[in-house]
Amino acid sequence: MKLRIKGLEDIDPLRVPLPHGTEVTTRVDREVAGRVVSQGAVGRVKAIEGSAVTVHVVGVGNVRYAREELTPRKAGQLEFAVRREAAWQALRPNVILETVVGSRAWGLAEEGSDTDRRGVFVLPFPWTTALVDPPTDLVSADGSENLWEVGKALRQAIRADPNTLEMLLLAGATATDPMGEWILEVRDAFVSSEIYGTFGRYALSQLTRLEQGMRLAEHRRLLLAWLAADPSLSLDQAAAKLASGAKIEGQTEADKVRRAKDYIKQLYSSMFDQGLLADRDYAALVGFAKSEQHRFELPRELRPKNAYNLLRLLATATNWLKTGTATFEVTGDLRTELLAIKRQEVELARVIERAQELAAELEDARLATKLPRAPDVGRIDQLLRRIREEASRRWHAGEAGPFGRDACPLPLAEWH
Repeated sequence: MKLRIKGLEDIDPLRVPLPHGTEVTTRVDREVAGRVVSQGAVGRVKAIEGSAVTVHVVGVGNVRYAREELTPRKAGQLEFAVRREAAWQALRPNVILETVVGSRAWGLAEEGSDTDRRGVFVLPFPWTTALVDPPTDLVSADGSENLWEVGKALRQAIRADPNTLEMLLLAGATATDPMGEWILEVRDAFVSSEIYGTFGRYALSQLTRLEQGMRLAEHRRLLLAWLAADPSLSLDQAAAKLASGAKIEGQTEADKVRRAKDYIKQLYSSMFDQGLLADRDYAALVGFAKSEQHRFELPRELRPKNAYNLLRLLATATNWLKTGTATFEVTGDLRTELLAIKRQEVELARVIERAQELAAELEDARLATKLPRAPDVGRIDQLLRRIREEASRRWHAGEAGPFGRDACPLPLAEWH
């Protein structure tokens, strides 16, 4: 049995904003720089500005379309987009706390930087009594606003989740309802030395991915260059060349070639899933290399934004453990260093070295910190009970507002 919220079928799927990253298929021809991008081209949503959607089309680049000129590539993506938009429209008025986060809060914004917000919302009382599980996350169509249901937000904060703690403890955190003010009044209850693990050790764990990502990106660069120069290379020949050229480790030569071959298979499978290849096979990869389309985006873990954020997390955790005070805005030499990384003026190998240097400082700070070992769960539990009771009270009293008589109607369940 599967239950879903009833009524979503009434929403026009061609008018539902598509979340960032959604794979789409174009419904019209479009001329770009003297070239026709035919109907049926596959791309991925990159940006939304009103009714205009920027799509990264494979082999072409960024192309603008009207919303009605696009359809999700997969049926499940449409269902997800419809549910997400319906939840956003219904519950956005129930936000009680919001904060500008990201580079603008860290003092690292530059011209063109996005304005990102996170916040907390409370479900109207009837939404907590139904058979269907209510949303615990709300995301705006352009991805710039991410909101958590209050129970989820508080539990994340108890676990010292970096994104949640920043939202609660930044100086710009703003309550839009008395219930939000109650959260801000007890912010100190969430602070503990657990930040060592969630801020610091998380960042260190990402270093392994960063190093691995660097290796794989170099493997990809070499392989595509070889195939572009000599498309006649068989899979076995390409694997042998990659094993030697990339110095892939293995106990025997055969083992090295096998690992290289596995990597090539993983590469074309991943590229197919991203919509970069028409088929999930080696021939499609060779065709891609021949087409000179292989100037695509860096893997997520290798992007400057991800790299500089690892250093920021390490520095934030270290300072917090040392001083007992949360300071998220970056200043001085560290700010200069992080901006240089963001602008790709520093090699990733040097970023890794800096992170290893900061890791030693983090460990010293952990051993000397005076922060409490655990959050004050008792106070947080009382806070959540108080908020839930207040939402219930407003509903039963029929007060004006999104928690009382103006609350969005309760969605109904249906068999699916």
